[in-house]
Amino acid sequence: MELKSQSARTVPSLSSCASLRSWRLGLLALGSAVLLAGCAGNPPSEQMAVTESAVNAAVSSGGPEYAPVETKNAQDKLAQARIALNDKEYDQAKRLAQQSEWDARVAERKSQAVKAQNAVKDAQQGVMELRQEGLQQAQ
Repeated sequence: MELKSQSARTVPSLSSCASLRSWRLGLLALGSAVLLAGCAGNPPSEQMAVTESAVNAAVSSGGPEYAPVETKNAQDKLAQARIALNDKEYDQAKRLAQQSEWDARVAERKSQAVKAQNAVKDAQQGVMELRQEGLQQAQ
């Protein structure tokens, strides 16, 4: 015959529940702070690469000639983003890089639009010249 003993459960006191709850809350706050600090400490490498590409595309599409203000703004903000990145001010670097990217995209689109307008003007001029030649030959 075996004797089975039952362990007696004790009911935790109200003060120990409150201290356990505050301990958990403190641990949660500490974990959240570490998580947020970890996110803020990451350099925006991907954004910087995208921005570099956008600025290069704006320059190669004729941005300095057709959209000089927008291209200059994009280049200046990219330079500021690089400085902020070197100073480990990652949030500011990311913000500046994003602004630079959008300025570069505007410059590229504006360049494309001006080139398209110029192509239309050239085509219209060509049509006018052909008409004049046709009229001269008909006479």
